[in-house]
Amino acid sequence: MDWLPLLSTLAGAAIGIVATLIADRNRWKHEDVKEARRLRLDVYTQYTNTVKVLGETLRALAEREHPSDGERALALRQAFRDSDIAIASEQMWLIAPQPVVKASNSVFHCLRRICDGYVDGSAVSSPEDRARWEARGKAAAKMRKLMREDLGFGPLTERHTPLLNDDNS
Repeated sequence: MDWLPLLSTLAGAAIGIVATLIADRNRWKHEDVKEARRLRLDVYTQYTNTVKVLGETLRALAEREHPSDGERALALRQAFRDSDIAIASEQMWLIAPQPVVKASNSVFHCLRRICDGYVDGSAVSSPEDRARWEARGKAAAKMRKLMREDLGFGPLTERHTPLLNDDNS
């Protein structure tokens, strides 16, 4: 019996099976990478939204009239706790790479300083308040830049569309 045709058929089948397994493995790895990126995007979006809403809430509470300084402080601290920023921060610690975690932690501490400043009686738009908000803005811009890099997006060239003048130029 001639074994050569049988062996070549078996070798071809083995090569086909191995090639299929390698292709499946590569497809699974690609899907895992896509799912991890999707998960980070969700966590990053939740964190940045939480940061924005908490900042707006703190400012609104600081501008509002309160029966006493103690009640103002209580309202501000409660808003910080109720914002779920601690949960969003923990998700960052679990999912994000170290540079993004460090940047998000910096934003968290900026918001904490803003809250503490209002608790201590700082007025909205006072020089100290503006400095704290400016620090938060810089920290948030750095965080977003690192998030975009981690997700594989390019840098933003402009933050806002330029305003048009009266003749739309």
